[in-house]
Amino acid sequence: MSAFLSFKLIIFYIYIASLYLKENIIKNKALTKYKRTTMAQFAVIGLGSFGATVAQELTRLNHDVIGIDTVKKNVENLADVLTHAVIADATDEHVLDELNIQNCDAVVVAIGEDIEASILCVLNLKNLGIDKIWVKAKTKAHHTILSHLNINKIIHPEEDMGVRVAQALNYPMVSRYMSLDDEHYIVKIDIPEKLNGINLYGIMQQAPQVKTLLVKRQQQILFETEETFTLQTHDILILEGHLQQLKKLSNCFI
Repeated sequence: MSAFLSFKLIIFYIYIASLYLKENIIKNKALTKYKRTTMAQFAVIGLGSFGATVAQELTRLNHDVIGIDTVKKNVENLADVLTHAVIADATDEHVLDELNIQNCDAVVVAIGEDIEASILCVLNLKNLGIDKIWVKAKTKAHHTILSHLNINKIIHPEEDMGVRVAQALNYPMVSRYMSLDDEHYIVKIDIPEKLNGINLYGIMQQAPQVKTLLVKRQQQILFETEETFTLQTHDILILEGHLQQLKKLSNCFI
């Protein structure tokens, strides 16, 4: 098995877990060190609209999440949801050290309007030895500065959401997708009523390079199907392939 294929399989299993993992929120308010009981530990700095969404989704996926913000209301809104919700100034390196931020698997810096605070926060995280840092960039200048700091991922929520909205309008049958690189994607397709009874093998012959990773039918997950297998309304397909092949195949689901 090639290294690239192994990587794709790892990504695939992570993706499937995120789709079907049941909610298991841990409500622990202590700020002391503790034994990990969940999948991973993350910190989200800045609990505005974007940061709050990231923190809540990570919690929903059963991760430990430390939410940090200087605004009391933002922290109070998530106090009963996150593992920890802290009123603190992340531009103070000592504060981050006291919160044991070094124990986190990754940190998301979601500070909104204050670019200086965002950069100071990133520098503090770097000084504390944090390896994985994702940062929300507000402007092109902000992005440029962050790119020189060797950030793992620079996020542009507005631009990313714009792309996703356009993709959703262009391919309404695709309810979720994930990029493996610039050209390869994993997509989740919800089968509409008008495709009930259609032969899956026949559709997939329109783009033979696209792989059917699984079919979810009610509570069943099917990794292999016969050539006579027919789709049913509300089936879910998980496909993987090259963007151009997926585009070609998408016409069969419209």
